[in-house]
Amino acid sequence: MFQKGSRYEKCSPFIPGSDGTVVFAGIRPRSISAATGVVEHVVKAGDRLDLLARHYYNDDRLWWRITDANPDFLYAGDMVLEGMEGRVILIPKAKE
Repeated sequence: MFQKGSRYEKCSPFIPGSDGTVVFAGIRPRSISAATGVVEHVVKAGDRLDLLARHYYNDDRLWWRITDANPDFLYAGDMVLEGMEGRVILIPKAKE
């Protein structure tokens, strides 16, 4: 289902209930370990996750590391919505 080495490779799909209905046609959440080497970033107007990833990791595709370090947000984009200015989000250290 996922490419070898994907961070979702070992996730299992939701299993249909006893009546055969599927509650959610996706995969179960993957386990996320605690973020280490964290930097606190104060959200400013115009911040976007891809731009933050480019700034901190020099790779805009690593935005998901920021979402993993901030599990209190249900949706990733909520971290940088208008009105979130001044809120502190965590930026984890890039893996070596």
